[in-house]
Amino acid sequence: MNSLITFFQGLASHVPELVQPFIIALAGAVPFVEGEVSAVIGVWAGLNPIVAGLAGAIGNFICVTVIVLLGARAREAVVARRSRARESVPVGVGAAGAGADATVADESATLADERGPAEGEARFLNEPPAQKKPESKGRIKFKRFLNRFGVPGASLLGPLAIPTQITSTILVSSGVKTSWILLWQGIAIVVWTTLTTLIATGALSLFTG
Repeated sequence: MNSLITFFQGLASHVPELVQPFIIALAGAVPFVEGEVSAVIGVWAGLNPIVAGLAGAIGNFICVTVIVLLGARAREAVVARRSRARESVPVGVGAAGAGADATVADESATLADERGPAEGEARFLNEPPAQKKPESKGRIKFKRFLNRFGVPGASLLGPLAIPTQITSTILVSSGVKTSWILLWQGIAIVVWTTLTTLIATGALSLFTG
């Protein structure tokens, strides 16, 4: 992350002033840099604090919007596919031989139950379940925020745990409405970007004072 910050800081310092806001906006779209850090980069590069804050927040919000919209479409596609799969399951209506086939299948299942699981099945049942990859501490902390404070509180506190790009993904996968996610993620981006811009401006004034 330090290398990213150094890269954008050096880039913003060596481009014309008219291009600097676009560099800051680009930095704001990068996870773990986001609007708050990109605004600080802009201020320290000599950009007007208001312009730096706006550029960082806009870049961050555009990235979050793209992630939310794409994630929502992907989730809708998965839900629709599962719904079609459930609807396509046969309900037992078929040709005349279907009843006989079902009877044979039932008898085979009964005999299998009496014999117990097959050798391969027994090995499978005795195997330990596959372990899921443990979640990061940031994700766990954000989900605690979400359970305790809902979407508004989790959005505002989320940057303390993980980037807004990741929090947006978690909210989309949880089934939260797209408009609700964008509203509170936008508010959180504005709040945190404004806060860090003021801190960076004050620190710069103190050092150059």
